Amino acid sequence: MTDNYDDILHLPHHVSKRHPQMSLYNRAAQFAPFAALAGYGEAIAETARPTVPEVELEEDGRRLLDRRLIELATRLAGHPVVSITYFQPDARKAGGTYVVAKGVVKEIHDDGRMIQMEDGGLIRIDAIVALEGDVFLPDEG
Repeated sequence: MTDNYDDILHLPHHVSKRHPQMSLYNRAAQFAPFAALAGYGEAIAETARPTVPEVELEEDGRRLLDRRLIELATRLAGHPVVSITYFQPDARKAGGTYVVAKGVVKEIHDDGRMIQMEDGGLIRIDAIVALEGDVFLPDEG
């Protein structure tokens, strides 16, 4: 069977004079594996993304927070700068993250149980776990 190809078997490899030779990187990319399961990598990354469970404040912590909210409400005219730590639930899976927002409090909405920051941010009062700032009385510690 090799008799049919004896005339071309030992010819030199053809190199085009019109087209530049493809780089090894581009040539290898043609044979790279493809994603047979579209979105599988993203699903794995989403599952691996860490979240933490929401913790419930103890009674003493809740009382301190209530006192500080009342104190904050009485001092809104002075544009108090506070640091608010609150729980932000994750939109895609159970749990969430704790976020610290620092800034000037503009309003406290009792009816909707929200704190509105001067930058427009809204924070649910029920999600707050810590409220810090110079505006609070030192004996509250």
